[in-house]
Parts: sequence; structure tokens; C-alpha cells
Amino acid sequence: MSKAFTKETDNDDDDELSLPPLPAGGKNYITPTGFATLRAELKELVEVERPKIVEVVHWAASNGDRSENGDYHYGKKRLREIDRRIRFLIKRLEIAVVADPALHHGNTQIYFGANVTYVDEEGVQRTVKIVGIDEANSAAGEVSWISPIARTLLKAFEGDVLKLVMPGRVDEIEVLRVSYPAPLAE
Repeated sequence: MSKAFTKETDNDDDDELSLPPLPAGGKNYITPTGFATLRAELKELVEVERPKIVEVVHWAASNGDRSENGDYHYGKKRLREIDRRIRFLIKRLEIAVVADPALHHGNTQIYFGANVTYVDEEGVQRTVKIVGIDEANSAAGEVSWISPIARTLLKAFEGDVLKLVMPGRVDEIEVLRVSYPAPLAE
């Protein structure tokens, strides 16, 4: 039988396939901002998005024949996606270790949460911020603390020349600047 005619089940919950990998036995470090963002997303899904979709599915189901009811089928699919994301967020928040980079303000050694400016062999300057796996955004210059560049930079100091191992080659980079956010005044 063709795959096109097989029934989609509600058990298509491949949670583990969608989780970004954590180092074996490692911790899920996250900045306070990243933690707050994940919590806000969870709250939005539970309190706003999910109830809205449940209402649509309930309305669509009350219309009778569900076999050709697009609102019902789309709503059920969307509910599965929302529930999967909720489970993912709950798991990640449970194991999160919030590390405040402001504790290192004024330090020139690179730790989690640092903003690091470095220059490569071609003279190209780059600035990256070392953040948690769940909050990394390469377009914004944020790299996960387990990425190759972050692993190379961690524990180094301003002025250090480091070897960045990349597929097929090894580049030298020099750390130019290290900064951390200022602590919030209480």
C-alpha cells in the first residue's frame, strides 16, 4: 500500500528527535533572559494558544461529519504540535541551570554569557555571545556554549591566541575583547 494512504496517528510524538543535543551528563545552562523567554513561550502556549485551538476543534467537531472537516483535522494537528512543544519546554525548564553572566562583569576571562570579539587569520573580526542551547541564534551572533567556537573560547583570556578546529582545517583566532552585562542595581 502506498504511504500516501496510511493513517496518521496521534502518536507521532518524536520529542527526542527534535531536542537539541545536550552533552552526555551535562547541564542545560541558560541565561536569565533565555529562561524568561522559554517560560513566557510556555505560558503563552498553555494560557492562550492551546485554549483557542481547543475551542476551534470543539466547534468543528460539533459540525458533524469529521472525515472532510478541514478545521477539525488542522486543529487536531495543531494541538499535537502545541502539546509537543509544551512537553519540550517543560522538560527543558526542569533541567535548566540559570547562569547569570553579570556575575563576571569586569572579568577578562571567557565564561558562559560572555560577549567575545575575536579576529581570525584573514583579519575578519567577529563578535559572539555564548548562550544556552535553547536560546542560541546565529543570526544575532549568539552561539551555543557547546558549539566549536564557544568550546574553543571558553576559559581563554583577552589577548589569547587560540586554535579553532574546523572540518578539514585549523584556524588561529585571537581574542580581542571580553565583556559581560553589568549587574542590575537592586
